[in-house]
Amino acid sequence: MEDLIRPIAEAAIKERTFPGCVVGIIKRNGERMVLPFGRFTYEDSAPAVRENTLYDLASITKSIPTGSLALQLIDQGKLRITDKLIDHIPEFNNSDRDTVLVKHLLTYTLDGYGFASSLDDGRGLAAYQEDAGERLLRLLLTRDFEKRPGTVFRYTNIPAALLGLVVERVYGATLDKLADSHFFKPLGMSRSTFYPETYPLEEIPPTEVDSWRGEVRGIVHDESAWLAKKDHTIFGHAGLFSTADDLLTFMEMLLNGGEAGGRKFFSEEIITQMETNHIPELHDSTGLGWELNQPRFMGRHCTPKTFGKTGFTGSLCAIDRSKEIAYVILSNRTYPQRPPDSAAINAFRAAVGEVVFS
Repeated sequence: MEDLIRPIAEAAIKERTFPGCVVGIIKRNGERMVLPFGRFTYEDSAPAVRENTLYDLASITKSIPTGSLALQLIDQGKLRITDKLIDHIPEFNNSDRDTVLVKHLLTYTLDGYGFASSLDDGRGLAAYQEDAGERLLRLLLTRDFEKRPGTVFRYTNIPAALLGLVVERVYGATLDKLADSHFFKPLGMSRSTFYPETYPLEEIPPTEVDSWRGEVRGIVHDESAWLAKKDHTIFGHAGLFSTADDLLTFMEMLLNGGEAGGRKFFSEEIITQMETNHIPELHDSTGLGWELNQPRFMGRHCTPKTFGKTGFTGSLCAIDRSKEIAYVILSNRTYPQRPPDSAAINAFRAAVGEVVFS
């Protein structure tokens, strides 16, 4: 498989889809492959990408750990998809406060809005660095949606941010600590963290050079997550850093029916919900807490039960239990500036997926 993936990765680097990446593959039988390619930046003097290079996962955070923590609660009977959001967050107070369900959060059937852009009133996001967490939280809990909950599939940061608040309320702890205690430590995911600043910069590629933060490196790329963290707040939509090897460990647990190291993380029933379409009436496809059956980035060999998650910085994890295999891609495709669309990175993701899932 390496012989097929290497030319795809090398061509993507040459085409400047990204300066470097790591591709990881895991089979249910435990066979594992981690392939680093390229460098941290396009300069010849830049550090080479290694197997354990720490990348910003961006929106993979929505599924690992946020959605997964919520699914554990559902598994344990401590949360139901039919629960109203206000059952757990009574201060939620927009026009749809009585109709938003946990299911809407897990299936992205809320018509949300740009999180960070909603904070920007023309003065620039940098103007809100001192109290961004409070301002973002107020927006999250009060701003109206464009469409009624459950009537449209719209992928934004809002559902995961709200879901993160629900998870924290039910568990009574913050997302970072919950991720460590429920997944990262017991699974041995020792390089998965919301605190990349505790690692040397030499181990973390930059994600972008922007006009108000300069080179974004060793800090979360997502603007709203970065602003909130400066105000000591962690939202559930972005912020996790990890390695391909750590993510493969999580995928291996899912391939093995939610079990690893003699510990049961998910029941078979809840994993089935991850790979089941919950919005057929909307003529689209999404699993519970995961994206589902998306050939545009999973490749043409994915099936109706292939589920996974992408991240804006150029990350991906995808799994097909019927094929007993999963793969991970980590990159910094947003460096030095984010491209105008996702066409190139999705073409790369899909090309790798076609190798893996064939």
